Amino acid sequence: MPVLPGAEPYRHDGGEVGVLLCHGFTGSPQSLRPWAEHLAARGLTVSLPLLPGHGTRWQDMAVTGWQDWYAEVDRALRDLTERCSQVFVAGLSMGGALALRLAALHGDQVAGVVVVNPGNKVHGLAAHALPVVRHLVPSIKGIVDDIAKEGSHEVGYSRVPLHSAHQLRRFFQVVDRELPQVTQPLLLLHSAVDHVVPPVDSARVLSRVSSRDVTEILLEQSYHVATLDHDADRIFEESHAFIARLAPSVGKTPSAGVSGPGEGAEGTASSG
Repeated sequence: MPVLPGAEPYRHDGGEVGVLLCHGFTGSPQSLRPWAEHLAARGLTVSLPLLPGHGTRWQDMAVTGWQDWYAEVDRALRDLTERCSQVFVAGLSMGGALALRLAALHGDQVAGVVVVNPGNKVHGLAAHALPVVRHLVPSIKGIVDDIAKEGSHEVGYSRVPLHSAHQLRRFFQVVDRELPQVTQPLLLLHSAVDHVVPPVDSARVLSRVSSRDVTEILLEQSYHVATLDHDADRIFEESHAFIARLAPSVGKTPSAGVSGPGEGAEGTASSG
């Protein structure tokens, strides 16, 4: 299936500090593209892959599992660590959970973590029925476009496949057990009003990680997809400042292996 317009993966070969951005459940790289371009313009090497089953049609996602989604960002991280002296991981919603698992499992290979409205649990009594209901009901109404800013739009699925929702629930359980293994500096930004992920998820992440260098920022003007909302510029600026504080070589060019023009090149970060 062709990729939805705007949902393409993004890659920019910049300096020796790299950032891996992970998009959310049923979303696409489009929700993080402005963030990726902001960091790329400041000299960072940026990878924003398209997760398997995403960016085409929801039926394609129904045949993938959380191991497929995680394997894609794990591969992208390994690619960045081969090229860059320091690598940071970041993500929105489920992408935040992906970033946290990368940090938990890769230790010193991850220099820091930035998460925006990170998901930690599928809430409600219906979540416990997913193992059975997913065999009876293929999909439910989608969760994309929770944005306060008028005219802003998220490219993603209008339906949530329940097989995938079941996979998401299992993935969150795995990540929650691994959160104490996260020791890296952490920047967590969360919206005051979020119709997809409740604030309790961010509180849970903060209470479970072992990081000592932790910064929490409340986004008062945005809903769930804050990277496309009123607080987007603040997210971009705060994340760059966080990375620059921890990586003095931000913007410096590697001694060898530099490729690509000053602007980002699309389509080279992910094989889908």
